[in-house]
Amino acid sequence: MRAGAAGRSPWIPEKEQHQVITPVLPAVREETRDDSITSWALAARGGDPDAFDLFARALHADVRRYVRFLGADPQSAEDLTQDTFLRALGSLHLFEGRSSARTWLMSIARRAVIDSIRYATSRPRLTDTHDWQSAAERSQPRGLPGFDEGIALADLLDALPDERREAFVLTQLVGLPYAEAADVSHCPVGTVRSRVARARNSLIAALDDAERCTPAGAGAPAVAAA
Repeated sequence: MRAGAAGRSPWIPEKEQHQVITPVLPAVREETRDDSITSWALAARGGDPDAFDLFARALHADVRRYVRFLGADPQSAEDLTQDTFLRALGSLHLFEGRSSARTWLMSIARRAVIDSIRYATSRPRLTDTHDWQSAAERSQPRGLPGFDEGIALADLLDALPDERREAFVLTQLVGLPYAEAADVSHCPVGTVRSRVARARNSLIAALDDAERCTPAGAGAPAVAAA
């Protein structure tokens, strides 16, 4: 084939050779809250004390809510929260950012709760204590659809099997994605979804029973382990 004019390719139609091709760049993703928290954790790992303070402030409420609903003694929720952050501070050198810092911290909180329960059950009880449901006044988290604020959500959750309660708290109260909740709980994502669905059904059934049967001022109903 005869070569074309200088600078022209014989393989591309002439009209297309004058077009300017602009490369398509990937969209810039806005940094999410979890991204920021993970960045703070990594900076804290590098020795930035201000970054750790930001990291702790951002997740303090999530950790406290989680340990409050999982721990055997809600009065110790603040102690467990502090223990979680102390453990995290001591383990920062192991955090590499492969998962979000929030998922990593919730795994530490879970271990803190388990260790606390093991310690409490292994030592002799010197004095009787009141049942933990009546140890402190409960308040339902705001903005959770489908739950009347007159019902103590903590009482309803306490009646659920442990695994379903944990799945519900992680995904519906703490707000972890199902995949991250599965990482914390060391189980498949499908198992977490199933546990949340069963927990939700049990809670709705308990609330329906409460509306029909519970007099004003009475305690929260028991939740069937459906």
